[in-house]
Amino acid sequence: MRLDKTEWILLAVAVALMLGGFVAPQWLVFLLTIALAKGLVVQGVVMQMRAGLVTFGQGLFYCIGGYAVGMGGQFLQISELPVLLLLGVSCSVLVAMVLGLLLTRYRDIFFAMLTLAFSMILFGVLVKSHGLGSTDGFNVTSWSLFGWVPEGSQSSQGVFLLTCVSALVLAILLHRYMRSGAGAVCEAIRENEVRVEYLGLSPRWILYMNYVAAAAVSALGGGLTALAAGHVDPEMAYWTTSGEFIFIALLGGTAHVAAPFIGAVLFAVVRTYAIELVPHFWQMILGFTLLAIIVFLPKGLWSLFARRKGGSAA
Repeated sequence: MRLDKTEWILLAVAVALMLGGFVAPQWLVFLLTIALAKGLVVQGVVMQMRAGLVTFGQGLFYCIGGYAVGMGGQFLQISELPVLLLLGVSCSVLVAMVLGLLLTRYRDIFFAMLTLAFSMILFGVLVKSHGLGSTDGFNVTSWSLFGWVPEGSQSSQGVFLLTCVSALVLAILLHRYMRSGAGAVCEAIRENEVRVEYLGLSPRWILYMNYVAAAAVSALGGGLTALAAGHVDPEMAYWTTSGEFIFIALLGGTAHVAAPFIGAVLFAVVRTYAIELVPHFWQMILGFTLLAIIVFLPKGLWSLFARRKGGSAA
């Protein structure tokens, strides 16, 4: 289980972020926490994009993960942090195991529209659920970790450290997954599904397992977002939220496991300062940013690192 060069770099960056979190202002810690948590959701989007599927409804599992964490503390009186996150991931996996049986039969725009439809169904159910706060949602109760209850800024600091550790572990696992046979088969399915069948493999069941795994990763990001923000609402399942994840995936690129995190952090910074400087036109700033990326860096921000690496090798 030795770490390769990429994994050592991921480890070094994660340690630097965690150490920096102790001296950084609270607003920056919160911004990075949300960005890294959303980066986990985008990892789920990228996992499917690498297999040739584009989902417009990843907010479904993002929302399930967040609401499961909130409802676990609100109604089940669960306060242990690992149990809450495990609850969110488990609920999403169960839903994905059912929906995946249908969705993996479809490709292209049909898959995209069906994922969007299921996400909007959840949004509609939550909006009509007055016991869950309807359109306002509800607050997430305080959490504990093996009996330790954080106070004040310790809560945000603890969630930030947990998010960094989660992002590191999942980045390493996904990096190895991408380099494994299963990851290579997913890319082969994207290129030519028929030839994969000629090899004696079942593209549908490989996509099914990939879909369920992507749901679990996205649910973890939703749970961490709920803990960091201290609130959940139906907007987590709305189509604009899923569109945001697609935006970040295009911004960062799909060629490397670090790309979604880079895209998520840049997206959070650009949106924060755009809202601060031009509050009535910040959507336009984001639009121009995405347009510039598509025109000049069609493979995302990670292509800058790839070009530099390629130039050094030359």
